[in-house]
Amino acid sequence: MATKEILVVDDEVGIRELLSEILFDEGYRIHLAENAEQARKFRASHAPDLVLLDIWMPDTDGLTLLKEWVEQGLLTMPVIMMSGHGTIETAMEAMRIGASDFLEKPIALQKLLATVAKAIQQGVPAAAPVLRQPQATQTESDKDGCIQTSLPLDLPLREAREHFDSLYFNYQMKKENGNISRIAEKAGIERTHLYRKLKQLGIKPIKKGSGEHQ
Repeated sequence: MATKEILVVDDEVGIRELLSEILFDEGYRIHLAENAEQARKFRASHAPDLVLLDIWMPDTDGLTLLKEWVEQGLLTMPVIMMSGHGTIETAMEAMRIGASDFLEKPIALQKLLATVAKAIQQGVPAAAPVLRQPQATQTESDKDGCIQTSLPLDLPLREAREHFDSLYFNYQMKKENGNISRIAEKAGIERTHLYRKLKQLGIKPIKKGSGEHQ
C-alpha cells in the first residue's frame, strides 16, 4: 500500500513540528506549509491524501482557503480543520463548507491519530455544492465551463457521494479534455483505479487520438 501523504498547514512552527513528528512516526509522509499561500502552491502541484488546516492564520484564514478549494474543484481530499479558539459555530461552518472533521487545540495524541485515520478511510465528504473553474461566475452556463448543482442531501450518504463523484469526474473530463493522466493526478488516484471508477459511474473515457495526450 502506498504511503499516505498529509499536508499540515499552520502558522505556528511548534504545531507544525509536533504534528509532523507524530504523524511521521505513524508511517505518513508529511508536507508542511506555514500559511495559506504555501498551501495553495502545494495543492496546485500535488494531491495529498489529507490536509490538516489551521483556521486562524495571518494571511488567509483556513475557512477561506477551504472555500477556494471547493469552488476550484480542488477539494479532492479530506480536510481536518484545527483551532485553539474555535467555537461550535466555527466547527459547523467548516463542516458545512466541506471539512471532514474539526480538532480543537491542544490536540490529544489519540484523538489526532483516530481522526486522521477515519478521515483518510472515509475520503472526501459529499459536499462542494458548486464546482466551477477559477474566475468563473455562478451565472455562467455549463457550456462556458461552469457546473452548478445542489447535491441531493436527503439521499443516503453512499448515494450522495456517488452523485458528487459523477459531477466531479464529468467536470474534470470536460476541463482536461479527457486526459486520464491529468485527471488521475488531480484526483490523487492511480490510472487503473480511475478507469474502474469511471466505468462504475458510467462515464466513457475519451479514446486516444480524440482528446487524451500522454
